[in-house]
Amino acid sequence: MILILGGTTEGRVAVRVADEAAATYYYSTKGTLQSIECAHGIRLTGAMNAEEMECFCRDHAIKLLIDAAHPFAQVLHQTIEKVSKCLQIPVIRYERRYPPRDEDLIWCDSYADAIHQMENKGIQRLLALSGVNTLAPLRPYWRSHTTWFRILEREESLSLAEKQGFPQERLVFYREGEDELKLLEQLHPDAILTKESGFSGYFTDKVNAARQFGIPVFVVKRPALPETFYRVYGEDGLRKQIERLLPEFFPLKSGYTTGACATAAAKAALLALLSRKEQTESQITLPSGEQITLPVAYTEWAGCSATCTVIKESGDDPDVTNHSRIRVTVQLSLDASGCAIAVAESCHGDGTAVPSRWHKRATVMAQEEYCQETESDDTGRVIFLAGEGVGTVTLPGLGLKVGGPAINATPRKMIRQELIPLLPSPDSVAIVTVSVPGGEELAKRTFNPKLGIIGGISIIGTSGIVRPFSSDAFIASIRKEASVAKAIGCETLVINSGAKSERYLRSLYASLPPQSFVHYGNFIGETLKIAADLGFKQVILGIMIGKAVKLAEGFLDTHSKKVVMNKGFLQDVAKEAKCEEATVDAINRITLARELWELLAEKEQNRFFPLLLQKCKSYCAPILPDGELTLLLISEEGKVLYQS
Repeated sequence: MILILGGTTEGRVAVRVADEAAATYYYSTKGTLQSIECAHGIRLTGAMNAEEMECFCRDHAIKLLIDAAHPFAQVLHQTIEKVSKCLQIPVIRYERRYPPRDEDLIWCDSYADAIHQMENKGIQRLLALSGVNTLAPLRPYWRSHTTWFRILEREESLSLAEKQGFPQERLVFYREGEDELKLLEQLHPDAILTKESGFSGYFTDKVNAARQFGIPVFVVKRPALPETFYRVYGEDGLRKQIERLLPEFFPLKSGYTTGACATAAAKAALLALLSRKEQTESQITLPSGEQITLPVAYTEWAGCSATCTVIKESGDDPDVTNHSRIRVTVQLSLDASGCAIAVAESCHGDGTAVPSRWHKRATVMAQEEYCQETESDDTGRVIFLAGEGVGTVTLPGLGLKVGGPAINATPRKMIRQELIPLLPSPDSVAIVTVSVPGGEELAKRTFNPKLGIIGGISIIGTSGIVRPFSSDAFIASIRKEASVAKAIGCETLVINSGAKSERYLRSLYASLPPQSFVHYGNFIGETLKIAADLGFKQVILGIMIGKAVKLAEGFLDTHSKKVVMNKGFLQDVAKEAKCEEATVDAINRITLARELWELLAEKEQNRFFPLLLQKCKSYCAPILPDGELTLLLISEEGKVLYQS
């Protein structure tokens, strides 16, 4: 069982993550003001001291604490630490993201230090944006200086201000979306005081307004957190830590993309090259802005290069690259010709020499990549090469240069963002070679051959995270395949559920190139949307009876987890098709949709199946308004018996 201590934006996210498990947990807040829906959580309100929290954890078999409270909730952090030590329960701290501590701000170690510094600098008029709970520690200052406090306009805050004896006329109420510069122009304070509350606490907005107004900003530093807490910075990191510390909570585990693994390995390799120290972990930033840490399995050096390996963990997603070694070798050079020489003289990570044919390819690729990517945004400072097991692009439509390494745009961007700040000089160029031992064999079990990617797998991922059985990943692969077909000039797209139906359709449309055939799996609606987006003039949809009976009822996602065959619906179709009453009754006794082929007499089939296809088309055609749509009903023997 998990106990989440929240009441903040981070608490909301923690609830959202916990709800994904569909398992019971507890969510505790000090007050009742936070409006939040816990789909599977039990809501608790009221502060708990160490003894009360300890008793609660014992009584409810709490095995994991999640501290998602405000960074300045010091008493609560200390209470959580005491309970954790006493009961040996691990703590995950959902930490906020903070901007750097800029030197033009006046940093204070405590509220007492802030008072001391403000008085030394002669601040007479202060706007305090530090919250109603700071009235007490700032009391010595506001009793003798003109001070406004901005607070939330709610009974609890007003009561606390009254209890502290703060003048009501000096209270300013927070309004969502309020222009803080306008407030400064209205009050004309000498300075503002705020807390180091992070991006989610609108810290940057407050600072920028004060800078624009030309007044100093006093900032009380956030309190230090216990070293024993496991820190995470977003929902993906939170889920991974929960999976690690309480494995039974989530029925399915998440994982990392090849792109995230390559980024972590690349950063570790550059740090190893610069420091000559072994790397055991690598912290990277996901496209969402969240920081995560991945373990590094191996660090190796060979002459002027360093290689690090990250073992890909896909969680419970059925990914062929699960447990693969993502190896990245990094070398440094000063210019394009230097890059070519460095790459040509390199070795494989295992110490074996690179074949001479690869020398030539690497040299040409390094020069071409440098010329292609040397732009004002510094992209040319990182050059990408495909090593063993990473594919080469041979067809257009993927957004990658034909002839270049199959390393997608997001992983390239992630690697650049990690490496460029670490480069030792403005002229330094990093040559990044990504390898996946065994990748050429793995690629045969992917869509890569059809996409025109030869020699290995692709380094992919748009988020860095693999969700278990991710429908998003499958839909993204559909878009890739369709984009390649469009890029090579295909005007007809033949979509089918899988390998079996594709074999039948390929024999029927033998003149079409292989890229014209795309699997929709269960995502018929999404595939048609993609075809419409890409402007295909004709779409041929091959479907077998098992999916047709679901599509005819309007289910554009036909996965068995979401929809099952509705025998009542099929009986209604049979009645509409003027089938015999005995046939209608018999439909109620079938187990599989394919039994309909045997159950219906030939005359009934000729009425029933065209009607079923017509209903399918009525749901599909509106998704492809500017294209011609043809539906083909395929029998178990691979014959197209009916068409609409």
